[in-house]
Amino acid sequence: MKNGILIVLVLLFSSFHLHAQKTDLYVKSGEKDLCLEHKVAPKESFFSIGRLYNVHPRHIASYNKLDINKGLQIDQRLRIPLTDTNFTQKGNSGTPVFFKPAAAMALSEISRGHNNVPASSLKSWNGLTSEQAKKDSKLIIGFLLSKEMPSVTIKTKPLPATEEKVETKPLPPVLVEEKKEPVKPVAEPAPEPVNRQPEVVKQQEVRQPEKKEEKPVVQTVSTSGDNGQGYFKVSFDQQVKKSPVSKEETVTSGIFKTASGWQDQKYYMLIDGVAPGTIIRISNPSNTRVIFAKVLGEMNGIRQNEGYNIRISNAAASALAITDTEKFIVKITY
Repeated sequence: MKNGILIVLVLLFSSFHLHAQKTDLYVKSGEKDLCLEHKVAPKESFFSIGRLYNVHPRHIASYNKLDINKGLQIDQRLRIPLTDTNFTQKGNSGTPVFFKPAAAMALSEISRGHNNVPASSLKSWNGLTSEQAKKDSKLIIGFLLSKEMPSVTIKTKPLPATEEKVETKPLPPVLVEEKKEPVKPVAEPAPEPVNRQPEVVKQQEVRQPEKKEEKPVVQTVSTSGDNGQGYFKVSFDQQVKKSPVSKEETVTSGIFKTASGWQDQKYYMLIDGVAPGTIIRISNPSNTRVIFAKVLGEMNGIRQNEGYNIRISNAAASALAITDTEKFIVKITY
């Protein structure tokens, strides 16, 4: 009897889980950053929702300005941030994230509103041939990266090759006829190669030092590009052009662990009173090392953050050569 009850419960849970996965994901419009909206189901928590969307539960709580220790309510709606760790607009695999235009829109306009995703990718993912999307059309604008969600691979159709066949057919006979006519006068230019031989030797002697000079130029460019300041430095420079630097503070910082930043130099941080997505310059006063980090969310309402002004990712702390894993002093500029 007990085994029968357990089997029924497992089947009910499996059917509920499959039903949740069949729901299409639509990007939330009218927000500064791209995000999804999730409706809380019974027995769901910050941690289970974080696993579902591949987002740290504390980031979800901070993004929605909620206390992670108070739990969630049934039917409560949460905004799920789409970041570099759980969302991609490259390739053609993952869980599709859709956008539905309320009116006919140009692909260039859709691109500007969704992280400047290339129009060529929108065409490839959605099988489009024109530069405009129809009203209420279901468009893929990227892919969620999560082991808990069903993943698909979009197959692209090859371009028709009919025009290439028409162009290649008339070319061979034209080329053959033109080559046959100048072959006859061979005797007249015969003495010319004798005079050209010393010229060929001179050209080879001149080119040799040019090849030697090219090698150190390539080496200089490659070494100057490794500044170690992080992926977001260019974004900070563009941000400063739009809004000049207005704050410079010395703050107390801690560390949070994340898998990002070790290979791609994408550094992240948490701070109160600064909009998510803002790029902040962080320097270590003890050794003058500098990095640039992207704001993920706020710290308020979380008990573990008491006594800290900011928290930075462990990869960011390593780039600053910080050895203290508890508290340390850094200077921030934004």
